[in-house]
Amino acid sequence: MKDHLHKLTFLAVFLFVVTGALAAQASQPLTVYAIRGPSGVGMIRLFENPPVVGGVPVKMEALAQADLMAAKFISGEAKVGILPANIAAKIASTGKRIQIAAVTGTGMLSLLSSDASIRGIGDLKGKSVEVAGQGATPDYVFRRILLAKGLKADQDVQLGYALAYPEIAQSLIAGRVATGLLPEPFATMARTGNPALRQVGDVQAEWISAGGSGNYPMTVLVVDAGYAKAEPGNIRAVLNVLKASIEWVVANPREAGTLVEKHDLGLKAPVVTAAIPRSNYVYIPAKEARPSLEALYGTFLQFSPASIGGKLPADNFYLEF
Repeated sequence: MKDHLHKLTFLAVFLFVVTGALAAQASQPLTVYAIRGPSGVGMIRLFENPPVVGGVPVKMEALAQADLMAAKFISGEAKVGILPANIAAKIASTGKRIQIAAVTGTGMLSLLSSDASIRGIGDLKGKSVEVAGQGATPDYVFRRILLAKGLKADQDVQLGYALAYPEIAQSLIAGRVATGLLPEPFATMARTGNPALRQVGDVQAEWISAGGSGNYPMTVLVVDAGYAKAEPGNIRAVLNVLKASIEWVVANPREAGTLVEKHDLGLKAPVVTAAIPRSNYVYIPAKEARPSLEALYGTFLQFSPASIGGKLPADNFYLEF
């Protein structure tokens, strides 16, 4: 009888410890990672009001740059976060099981110039253009557009990569650079600071003319495939609140700008507010976005196959819910 009571006591204690451990594990926050700057703007409402999904509190964290985000996915620390589309493909090519859940930002590039002789893309022959992010989406999108116009980058048109986006904007304002390719909100920043700057053509329309499939993706929401399989309810809930945040940002640029500055995403409220209507913050599920993603990846394969792992990502790279 005493042995039986001992066994029952041990079982009760064991169940109490295991249940407590599982409860503690379930209540551990899920960190959703953003990148400081324009990529994080669409998520800003979650910084202000972090949600709870499936009983799990969501913690928001903004990283300084995309390579830090990539390192967190490679190590397995990150379960949900924003990445440039090409970096997501590159990580997946190494065998790391990540998936794109949605496109959160599409093309928002502007070609700005104070050179009166440049009226269209064809007028760039013999000119120099400052482009930040060598080997990133703006670089290869622009190279494909130039090629479609019969111009060869680094031969007919000199591309410069010495400056980061904020520095290009400041150089355009000061007149140190005549022509530059900039994403939002830096294009708005430059035009506000120097009204003499003109927009040359429509980069997004030129991309479609060059064979692109719709507007090209700039940022994607990435999830750890193992976590998505184990906790599909949590992922669905995160996707829903993120979609709602993006829609709120688009509808409320003034309030969103205030929150971006409040939560120190590296941008001032007036610039964000002015840029949001031109910034193409969207929520496009991976299955729907796949054609535009593969058109972009095809451009990376054309100019630098190794940058996305040498081939198009496999079917299971696109999360389907």
